Amino acid sequence: MLKVFCQYWLFITLLRRKFWCELESPFYRSNLFLYECLIENYQITMAGHEQKAMELMADADKKLNSSKGFFGALFGSGSSKVEEAIECYQRAANLFKMAKKWGQAGSAFCEAASLHSKAGSKHDAATNFVDAANCYKKVDPNEATSCLLKAIEIYTDMGRFTMAAKHHQSIAEMYETEAVDLERAVHHYEQAADYFKGEESNSAANKCQLKVAQYAAQLENYDKAIQIYEQVAKASLESSLLKYGAKEYFFRAALCHLCVDVLNAQHAMERYVDLCPAFQDSREYKLLKVLIEHMEEQNADGFTEAVKDYDSISRLDQWYTTILLRIKRQVNENPDLR
Repeated sequence: MLKVFCQYWLFITLLRRKFWCELESPFYRSNLFLYECLIENYQITMAGHEQKAMELMADADKKLNSSKGFFGALFGSGSSKVEEAIECYQRAANLFKMAKKWGQAGSAFCEAASLHSKAGSKHDAATNFVDAANCYKKVDPNEATSCLLKAIEIYTDMGRFTMAAKHHQSIAEMYETEAVDLERAVHHYEQAADYFKGEESNSAANKCQLKVAQYAAQLENYDKAIQIYEQVAKASLESSLLKYGAKEYFFRAALCHLCVDVLNAQHAMERYVDLCPAFQDSREYKLLKVLIEHMEEQNADGFTEAVKDYDSISRLDQWYTTILLRIKRQVNENPDLR
């Protein structure tokens, strides 16, 4: 952060000079010297943090070895040495963080977590595993996932299912973005939703379920996506605050139906109107009707224009675009959609 600030400060200073020839002026040279000094001090500070952290790691190892020795057992000082080692590992981890040595910071937090776990301090162990995961996220998503799974195991054993659900959600988010694996993301979102439901956190559970439906549809598991969208839509209708969002979930479910079979989509739309009469007056319902007409007529151009007209008013995100392209593909591939 300091390095970025220094670069920005120098850049702004240079812009204020009227002529490039002034770059050779004493003003420029003095400011450049100051900038280089600041960068050098920053690098020295980072190296100092790393060196101190390494010393603390070595100190922690010494304390652990002494706690296992004859005198440690004789005088009962083993437990205090372990506590001191844990403190050294935690301090080292924080210094590694300051030096931006994320992998080493994660490793140090893992050492502290393992010692807490052996000592029976479950909550502290889980906390340190989560700290380790937050460090590993920056350099190694797989190690971050491993640490979070260890924390989840501890939290479920303690009956802390809301915490376990949140960490399953974090793992799913990593599989969404960093270590892209949609099937694993779906698995962890499902697990998070189950735990949230068990703790009566229905709103959080629905958010995870909707993620499952989103990726299930992308993976062409349309039946699962339809089931979830219909379930969440029906639940939304029971709430005066959430009922206006039901039409979006019915719309998504109907599009998933269209990926499989037009007739099933038409029957589903009739059910949705019975459940939510307002759905029939929505732009989403009208678009679905037009799309079905173009599909039956095998009018690919008309299909495209209908989607463009809708998108000009209500922007379609990447998920909608993907699903609609799959549906459109059927217009040319299937000789008869009636």
